[in-house]
Amino acid sequence: MARFLSALWSGADGLRKVLHLVLLLFVFMVFFGAISGSVPPAIPKKAALVIQPYGFLVEQLEGNPLDRALADFAGDGKPQTLVQDIVDALEYAKDDERIELVYFELSNVLGAGLSKLQHVATAIADFKSSGKKVIASADYLSQQAYYLAAHADEVYLHPEGFLLMQGFGRFRNYYKDAIDLLRIDWNVFRVGTHKSYVEPYTRMDMSDEDRESTTRLIDQMWSLYQVDVETARDLDEGTIDAFAQNYLENVAATGGDIAAAARDHGLVDKLLTRTEMRNFLIDHVGENPDEKDAFNATGMYEYLEQMRMLSGGKVKSENIAVIVAVGDILPGLQSPGKIGGDSMAALLREARNDESVKAVVLRVDSGGGSAFASEIIKDEIQAIRDAGKPVVASMGSVAASGGYLISMNADRIFASPSTITGSIGIFGMFPTYQRTLDAVGVATDGVGTTQLADMFRPDRAMSAQAKQLFQLFIEDGYDDFISSVALSREMDKSFVDRIGQGQVWTGLDALNNGLVDELGGLDDAIASAAGLADLAEGEYGIKNIRQKLSATEKLLVDLLGAAARSGLDLKYWTGQPSAVRKIAEQANEKAELLLRFNDPKGVYTHCLCDLDM
Repeated sequence: MARFLSALWSGADGLRKVLHLVLLLFVFMVFFGAISGSVPPAIPKKAALVIQPYGFLVEQLEGNPLDRALADFAGDGKPQTLVQDIVDALEYAKDDERIELVYFELSNVLGAGLSKLQHVATAIADFKSSGKKVIASADYLSQQAYYLAAHADEVYLHPEGFLLMQGFGRFRNYYKDAIDLLRIDWNVFRVGTHKSYVEPYTRMDMSDEDRESTTRLIDQMWSLYQVDVETARDLDEGTIDAFAQNYLENVAATGGDIAAAARDHGLVDKLLTRTEMRNFLIDHVGENPDEKDAFNATGMYEYLEQMRMLSGGKVKSENIAVIVAVGDILPGLQSPGKIGGDSMAALLREARNDESVKAVVLRVDSGGGSAFASEIIKDEIQAIRDAGKPVVASMGSVAASGGYLISMNADRIFASPSTITGSIGIFGMFPTYQRTLDAVGVATDGVGTTQLADMFRPDRAMSAQAKQLFQLFIEDGYDDFISSVALSREMDKSFVDRIGQGQVWTGLDALNNGLVDELGGLDDAIASAAGLADLAEGEYGIKNIRQKLSATEKLLVDLLGAAARSGLDLKYWTGQPSAVRKIAEQANEKAELLLRFNDPKGVYTHCLCDLDM
C-alpha cells in the first residue's frame, strides 16, 4: 500500500510539473508574441486605409475588457466594431498624406442602428471633402452594409454575391399560450396604453396600439433610409423602395442573378471578383513590395494604434467629458454593454470631481430597464449641473423609456432624426407558479403576521391586496416620470401624459413634441457642451471617462491582444461550438431577458424598441 501511494503521489507530482511547464510555455508564447507584435507596421507612403467592420456596429464594446480579450483570444468573442474607431480612423486619414484612399470591405457587417450608420456616413462625407476617394466592395451586402457602401464614391459587388434589401420591420415572439400551458400566473401591472413591453406575456399577437405605433415608427425609419441612400447614390426618388418591393421580379428578370439585378438598378457600379478588386486597388495605390498580388494598405486598427500614439490623445487642461451609457439599465455594478446604477453613478461622480472637466456629454444608447437604477443615474446628472458643469445628452439609436429618463435632466438633448425615443411609461411583472406546483403534487402553506407576509412568494397566488399595492407602485412611478419630464422640459404635465402612455417616437417626432432640443450627432453635442461651458473651439480636449482596469488586468489585456495579433490563436484548439451548444446559448439569451428584471421594487421603465433592418 505504501509503495502504491508513493507511486500515486509521484505520478501526481510529475503531472503537476508537466502542467506547470505547459503553463510556463504558454505564458512565454504570449509574452514573446506581445513583444514581436508590439510595434505597429510601417505605413507605406502611398496606401489605402482598409476599414473592414466586423459584426455589429456599437457605441460601446460589450463586457469587461479582460473578459473580451480572453474570449477573442479563444476565438469566442462577440462580433462587434466600435463606431468611434471608424470615425477616428477617417478623421486621422483625412489630412494624412500617406493615405491615398479609404477602402471599405463590408461583407461582414451584421447589423447597426440607423443613427450609427448615419454617424459613420457623416465621417465619410467629411473625409471625402479632402478630395480623396472612398471605395466600397463586398461579397455580400446586407441592408445596413449597403447604407455605408452607398456613401462611397464607387461601389463594387462580387459577381456571385448579393445585395439584400428587405425594408424595416419589428417582429416578436408571444408566449401567453405557453405560459397558460405551464399554469403560470403572469401578473402584469402597467401604465401607458402603448407600453407594449409586457404584451408577449399577456397576448399571442400585437395589440392595435402597438401595431399603430410600430407602423408609424418603421415607416419613418424606412423613409429616412431611402432618402439618405438615394441622395448619396444620386438615384431617382423611389428607386430603393421599388427595388425592395419588387425584389422577386427584379431578380427573376436577370435569371436569378441577384448581383446583376443590383447593378442593373444602379445600386452598385460594377461586379468585380476578388482578384479584379485587388488589381483595381493596386492600380490606385501600388503593389505591396513585400507581398505579391497585394496592394499597399494599412488596416484600421494598426493605423489607429499608430496615430493615437503619435497624437498623444485628445485630453487637454480643459476638457469635455464623454461618458457612454449603452445597454439595459440595471441596479448595482455592471460591465460595459449594460448600464449599472452604481457603476454609471461612479463615472458621473468622477466627471463632477475632475477639475479639468468643464462639461459632460452623456451618450445614451439604451431602451431602459430598472426604474430605481435610472433614478440613481438621473440624480447624479443633476448633481453635476448643481456643481456648475453643463450636461448635454446625446441620443444614439435608442434612448427610450429609462434611456429617456436618464437624459431628460440634461441642459440640452440632442437626437438624430432616426433615434428611437420616448416610450414614457412604466410596468411591473410578477409571475407566480403555484398552479404549476399543484399539478405535480406540491403545495405551499404557512402563516404570517400580516396579510402581505406572502406577497413576494412566487409559489403563492398574489392576493387582491398585493395586486392593488403593486398597481399603486406602478401608477406612482408613472406620475413621477411624467412630472419629472414636465419639470425638466418645462411642459404642461397633461401634455406629457398625452405624448407619453408608452408611445415611441423618432428623433424628428421627439423634436416636434419638445422631448429633445436639437437634431444632431455626438460631435454636435460636444460642441454644444463646449459652448455652454464658454470654451472656445480648439481650446478644449475630449476626455473619455470609462471603467478602469487594474494594472494587472491592463497588462493581461495588452499581452493577449498582442499575442492574438502575432498569430497565436486558441480557436483551432478549442474547436467549433456544437449545434446543441448554439441552441442552448440562444435559449440562455432569451432567459437572460427575464433574469435581468431585478429592480428592488419590481418597477421598470423599458422599451422593447429593436427593429429588424
